[in-house]
Amino acid sequence: MANTNGSNIMFRLPIEIKEKAFELRKKGYSIKEIAKKLNIAKSTSSLWLREIKLNKRAQERLKKRKLLSYYKSSLRWVEKRNEQENKLGIESLKIVNKINKDINHSRIYCSLLYWCEGGKGYKESIKFVNSDPVLINVFLKLFRKSFVLNEDKFRIMMHLHVYHDEKKQKEFWSRLTRISKKQFMKTFHKHNTGKRIRENYPGCIAVYYYDCKIARELRNLYKIFSEQMGP
Repeated sequence: MANTNGSNIMFRLPIEIKEKAFELRKKGYSIKEIAKKLNIAKSTSSLWLREIKLNKRAQERLKKRKLLSYYKSSLRWVEKRNEQENKLGIESLKIVNKINKDINHSRIYCSLLYWCEGGKGYKESIKFVNSDPVLINVFLKLFRKSFVLNEDKFRIMMHLHVYHDEKKQKEFWSRLTRISKKQFMKTFHKHNTGKRIRENYPGCIAVYYYDCKIARELRNLYKIFSEQMGP
């Protein structure tokens, strides 16, 4: 008798699981979710449920679940990337802290930045062009540290699009560079149809400093440095 009851339980159990699988599928659970939830093989779940047609609500749930899976995957990727970035940041900080920051090194760094972003056609003056406020700021800090300068020799020309507020951008660049607005040249307005507006784009500026001796020194520094480091 006991064996009969046991047999009945074992006989009923797959049917109950199968019915539960049908219910879950109609609610929009995926094949994989159902297999995991009912502790059955994924192949069994797929075999049982392949003929079931899902309503729109169930299809929407599956769609959301799929997106959720991608989202969770992206979160894990971002977390892993941030962890790597933090480790690299710590290592980079150790390297930077070991760099000698005396005036000679500052001049080398300044000359290398000028080599990359400076106007090479200006033989008797310095011209540094960029739209990145951080890069402009770093160059000017190194430049001011490296040489004895006359601040009155600075000039700035802004390159703006028609959608820029010229007064606002002049205030921004004057504050960043610590160069008086009186030393700003006439703004160059770049052509723009207005269809493509770069949000938070501050425009581009050219920083001029009129001193032929310093200009020659910067050019010679990066020239000699490149020759020393070259083949």
